Amino acid sequence: MNALPFHSGQIIDLPKVNDQRGNLTFIEGLSHVPFEIKRVYYLYDVPGGAERGGHAHKDLQQLMIAVAGSFDVTLDDGKQKTTVHLNRPYQGLYVSDMTWREMSNFSSGSVCLVLASTEYDESDYCRDYDAFLAAIARTNS
Repeated sequence: MNALPFHSGQIIDLPKVNDQRGNLTFIEGLSHVPFEIKRVYYLYDVPGGAERGGHAHKDLQQLMIAVAGSFDVTLDDGKQKTTVHLNRPYQGLYVSDMTWREMSNFSSGSVCLVLASTEYDESDYCRDYDAFLAAIARTNS
């Protein structure tokens, strides 16, 4: 695993193999990301003006990649919000547990690939922002 600690909102540069026939990027769990990859999913055909996310996860870690097009990800740790614009298929945005995320400004034809540290578990979701803030306050006290 990478010796540097990972933090939510960190952009991770992924390996990029240049070739005159086209580029190739690969991702290995516990090497390029600080977790074993248990689930992969992607968002596409997001209508103009639509937003995705609007939740946090109690235990899940993710890497979000704009494999096509672009979009914005706003991360909120309960104290400050940061917006990151993703538009490079060889960079991923690391999102740790207990980080509220909102995705917006999807360009036409954009595809968001997400690598996740756990399988789907509805009980891991925190979908109420006030409950999220209360949980953050409890862990910080």
